[in-house]
Amino acid sequence: MKFFVRKRRNTPTVIIVALIDVLIVLVIFLLVTTTFKQTSALKVALPESSQSKKAGANENPPYVVNINSNGVYSVGDGKFAITLDQLQSKIKEEVLKNPNVVLAINAAENAPWGKVVKVRDIAAEAKIKTLVAFTKEPAKPSP
Repeated sequence: MKFFVRKRRNTPTVIIVALIDVLIVLVIFLLVTTTFKQTSALKVALPESSQSKKAGANENPPYVVNINSNGVYSVGDGKFAITLDQLQSKIKEEVLKNPNVVLAINAAENAPWGKVVKVRDIAAEAKIKTLVAFTKEPAKPSP
């Protein structure tokens, strides 16, 4: 009778370096594909008003002109600064698209008043009938 001597198998080992490489690739993939919170480039501190309306109260959204505390103009989401002439042409284009457009001025609390007046003059020249200003509710006094 012939007995076969079985060779002992080595226990499988886990190669940690390869696992770390895979983990790093997964982290890089996660960082590249994740969308980050978009912050607007224009920070505006709105003045307070007891008559302020809640956001989304209108069905027809207004055309928003932003004025920051340095007097820089922007429209819409406020990412790009524009000049007064560019603002005037954009407002005129918007009036041509929609004659009943509502112009909303989103000016910072300490924005130069002359800049706000210039936007109002442009709105009057473009024959905009409705002009509103964004405000925020005053802080509630704590008891």
